[in-house]
Amino acid sequence: MIEFNEKETKFLNSLEEARIATSHDDIPHVKPVSFVLDENAIIIATDYETRTYKNLKTNPNSSVVIDIYKSGGHKAVLIQGKTKIIENGEEFKKLYDIFFEKFEWVRRDSWKENEAPFLKVIPKNKTSWGLDTR
Repeated sequence: MIEFNEKETKFLNSLEEARIATSHDDIPHVKPVSFVLDENAIIIATDYETRTYKNLKTNPNSSVVIDIYKSGGHKAVLIQGKTKIIENGEEFKKLYDIFFEKFEWVRRDSWKENEAPFLKVIPKNKTSWGLDTR
């Protein structure tokens, strides 16, 4: 299992927006998402009707990039991995509580098990830059 070092973990925990890439019929699809880092995985909330969800049902491979762009000082973590869909159960409840605490939009528009899933991106590869990870 790929693990994040201390600087990567601090960077990931300091942000809340990422971009996830999936594909269907060899056509890439990228979109911005809210995320949290939990137990060395990237967690994303989605809806059942999204292209991202539909893509992952047939192809669990995904990539996520979390970055801050600043000319001459770009910082980023790129993750490639397999995605597990979490729709209910204890893990869903735990992740929902984390999202509820972190995001005001979740508190405004709450949902229950089997109404919208979480995506758990389990890293198989990672690259980071601009974080001075020596």
